[in-house]
Amino acid sequence: MASLRDIRKHISSVKNIKQITYAMKMVAAARIKRAQNAILASRPFAVEMKQLIADLYCELESEDFKASPVYNLFAARRQARSAALVLITSDKGLAGSFNTNLLKSALAWLKENSGKKIYAVCVGKKSRDFLKRLKGLDIEIAHEMVGIFPKVGYVHANLLAENIAGLYSNPDVESVTLVYNEFKSLLAQRIVSVGLLPLERHILVGAGAGDWGKREFRDFDFEPDKIKLLEALLPRYLDAQLYRVLLESQAAELAARMNAMESASKNAAEIIESLTLKLNKMRQTMITTELNEIVSGAEALGG
Repeated sequence: MASLRDIRKHISSVKNIKQITYAMKMVAAARIKRAQNAILASRPFAVEMKQLIADLYCELESEDFKASPVYNLFAARRQARSAALVLITSDKGLAGSFNTNLLKSALAWLKENSGKKIYAVCVGKKSRDFLKRLKGLDIEIAHEMVGIFPKVGYVHANLLAENIAGLYSNPDVESVTLVYNEFKSLLAQRIVSVGLLPLERHILVGAGAGDWGKREFRDFDFEPDKIKLLEALLPRYLDAQLYRVLLESQAAELAARMNAMESASKNAAEIIESLTLKLNKMRQTMITTELNEIVSGAEALGG
């Protein structure tokens, strides 16, 4: 049976843990507002860029466009024997199920593509460590980016886009898939597994190819021409999409950590209350026992 000293030590250790979890909750809460504002500022630009790329692509003559160096980013590759995965997790734990759900989704994707060689781009230490531990799959970590959260910048998205484009320049890579957490609210995040490349599959199919094919710009003149304009916009499009994804993941991580630390603080408070009650009961029992012994001794002496 635990002694009074043991219970007091236990209470003291739980109080220390509660202080840490509460501090982590407050830090995440202080950062989440800025992360939310960054997402709200980046989403409209990313959406409009996607629409603009789809509009321009539907305007191009296929034969002329095939000679363009960026045609490689649109064309589907059906004979390729490998695929690329961009897995975005956090660098640290203590964020509830944030990383667990991401890794489960990534593992399901890996099982679906188990017959292919997988080139992985890891953002966050958790994704890198997870893929390194996997056995029995042909996985090569092509690029890793760690330590960028919670201070994601546009330069990180630009660097990530360059590495993904370089990886997709290999004609043996069939597609590039993004797996990340999308920020929905302070209480909810959504796992997203979406294709990034090739663009023909993911931009046009996602927007509704039939509708996009009917859009025309008969009243507009282009300077430079449409192909050169598309070539200039595509790198910016990739940067904008990846920047939005990084911001989504950053905000989702902060929200998940804030909620997890709040739950941990509440649990710690309940444990402290329970231990304090146990301590008081034990002290009361010891006092009662001592009083009984004193009374018994006095009666014996009196007798």
